[in-house]
Amino acid sequence: MNDEPAIAPKTSSATWVGLFLSLFGMLLARQMVNYVWPTSTITSAIAKELGMWVIALVLLVIVRCGEGLPFSSIGLGTTRWWKSILWGLLIAVICFGVAGVLIALTGYNGGEAGKALGKLPLWLIILIVIRAGAVEELCYRGYAIERLQAVGLPGGLSAAIPLAIFGVGHWTGGWANIVIALALGGILAVSYLWRRDLAANMIGHFLVDFVGNVLPKLSS
Repeated sequence: MNDEPAIAPKTSSATWVGLFLSLFGMLLARQMVNYVWPTSTITSAIAKELGMWVIALVLLVIVRCGEGLPFSSIGLGTTRWWKSILWGLLIAVICFGVAGVLIALTGYNGGEAGKALGKLPLWLIILIVIRAGAVEELCYRGYAIERLQAVGLPGGLSAAIPLAIFGVGHWTGGWANIVIALALGGILAVSYLWRRDLAANMIGHFLVDFVGNVLPKLSS
């Protein structure tokens, strides 16, 4: 396993801002929208998605302009695209197996958050799972792990902190969703520490969410 960051950046105020956004930005965006729209609607869902994409865009700007680093410093473009696809498929298969066991053990059925998601139009659900795969991996794996290591944390702890926040952030789906998120997030974190291939993580994450949320909608 590769516990060293791909490129060791010099920590700066931009890095600390990036760390705050990567760890808490998505949660804050969600809670702000929930405050304005207490009841889930198509409008509120779109607002959440836009807010989370803004977080991702700001992070990318911080990497290139604030830190002056290439995107390879957060695991993008570190390997050939076909390898990323193959590893993404493998990550998805492993996650499917673990998720299947946990769903059987916990009786998880999606919770209230899953029901709300299921009421959205298909096109919006597809956009949500694309965002989940891309932005969540960018925040909780690529940026957070690399920059926590850059400020001096060991690889295991740099993965555990964002994983804990990522897992607890799924509280809207109930305790079973937190357990599943921690398990699958752990697989994604280990994969990232091992290969430093953020694209593979994004593909694997997207496929898991696509099968879990889009295919049932299509079949119904």
